Amino acid sequence: MGSLITQGATQALLIISSFVYQLSAVAEDTPRYAVDPSWPKPLPNDWSMGQASGVAIDHHDHIWVIHRPASACTTEQSQPGGVIMKSKSCRPAPPVLKFDQEGHLLNSWGGPGEGYDWPEREHGLTIDLRGFVWIGGNGTSDGQYLKFTTDGHFVLQIGQSGPLTNSSDVTRLGQPADADIDIQAREVYFADGYHNHRVIVFDSETGRYKRHWGAYGNSPTDVKIGQYNPVSPQFGNPVHCVRIARDGLVYICDRANNRIQIFNKDGTFIRQFVIGEDTKSSGSTWDLDLWIDPMQSSLFHADGTNSKVRILRRESGRVTSEFGRGGDKPGEFHRLHNLALDSAGNLYTTEVDTGNRAQKFRLIRR
Repeated sequence: MGSLITQGATQALLIISSFVYQLSAVAEDTPRYAVDPSWPKPLPNDWSMGQASGVAIDHHDHIWVIHRPASACTTEQSQPGGVIMKSKSCRPAPPVLKFDQEGHLLNSWGGPGEGYDWPEREHGLTIDLRGFVWIGGNGTSDGQYLKFTTDGHFVLQIGQSGPLTNSSDVTRLGQPADADIDIQAREVYFADGYHNHRVIVFDSETGRYKRHWGAYGNSPTDVKIGQYNPVSPQFGNPVHCVRIARDGLVYICDRANNRIQIFNKDGTFIRQFVIGEDTKSSGSTWDLDLWIDPMQSSLFHADGTNSKVRILRRESGRVTSEFGRGGDKPGEFHRLHNLALDSAGNLYTTEVDTGNRAQKFRLIRR
């Protein structure tokens, strides 16, 4: 739901809101956070949020969330015959939601329209430094990524919807999970994805193909290999995030292989960090963001399987602190999917499966 506050829970939330996460490391420069249970505010029009599959911050420090309206307004238990019962008292919100720092909804839009193929299953949201909104999907026919203005006017489609192909096809994507944009070079990088096994780069203005690579900078293949292998010669599925640091390093979440691989922009492999090596199920490396200091000295890491936010030293990959646990209360996580930091260091997260929410964690110590 759009609000984290439920009837009859006021006293419990007061207790939770006063709780400060004690991070596992005690380094003096380790940030500390407190969950803000009043964020976001209740959505208007009886709207409800479904699986929240992306979060991004723009240069105004507005918080953008993409969710899956098809998963909203459902009960948690399937009824006989496999039918999911829909609530009559709520309506799915539009897929793209923009909030202010206090959690008020500022704008909403999205869905099918003329001239583009809206994703079958929304996945991934990026706001570039010029203010354009990039949206992807991981549905069974999602081979495209879309670029919009902040008001939802269509600008560009890269790739196309339809039958998925392979990691050698440069005319379409393969259930892409995430994007990041190099504004100076006018290039967009895709973590591609749930079907393909690669990073692929296009011109962010024209959509022209530039280059692509697989794990360790090698040519990607689609040979089926075992997952949960931190030394796997190729990316597993999904290739789940891409982040470009100010110094030009490119960070890739190889989720099911429990690793972050780091490259130069030309695809030259630099090194990798293994996080939660023994994690099975859906893997450990779901999303990343970079700390707000000039050197971007830390990585913030989302682990949806283990319900953790971890903070890593960027130069070494050493985990300095972590917080979170499984659950549906404010400050807990169920299928933590994405995270993003605003310019003040406040942290925002989104959850899929039955998590169906976004949360804010206020920075209380830098």
